[in-house]
Amino acid sequence: MTEWNLPWKAACRCRRVELSITEAPIVTMACHCTGCQQMTASAFSLSATIPATGFAVTKGEPVIGALHGASKHYFCDYCKSWMFTQPDGLAAFVNVRSPLIEGHADLEPFVETMTDQKMAWATTPAKHSYATYPAPESYPQLMAEFAEAFRSRA
Repeated sequence: MTEWNLPWKAACRCRRVELSITEAPIVTMACHCTGCQQMTASAFSLSATIPATGFAVTKGEPVIGALHGASKHYFCDYCKSWMFTQPDGLAAFVNVRSPLIEGHADLEPFVETMTDQKMAWATTPAKHSYATYPAPESYPQLMAEFAEAFRSRA
């Protein structure tokens, strides 16, 4: 999708780790789970799901942090910024923390997940809301709606 004016760059706070995004996001999300709340020290985490073929670490070496479980959460070893997640069982995608994307930190979440754990005062402009996670069969429609809604974004 050339409308997105790719490639994009992203970096941790200290800029020792940099990322390149060469394919458009397929959806943006806010996750309200308590794990994300604890890792961000905030009400939710924000991410843009990027095809793995359009994602690269171009500078530095992120390290795995958080729970060291099935899903891998990558951080800058120096400033400890949470940069991206490789979801368990979904090697084709990388969830990049969208506020780190230069010039695109305002990408609002299209989907919010784990609202059964959200803080009562936390709200987002997400078009779709799920108590847990969307069912796998929901993603094709969500991706199509996201692409249409953001087609003219630059």
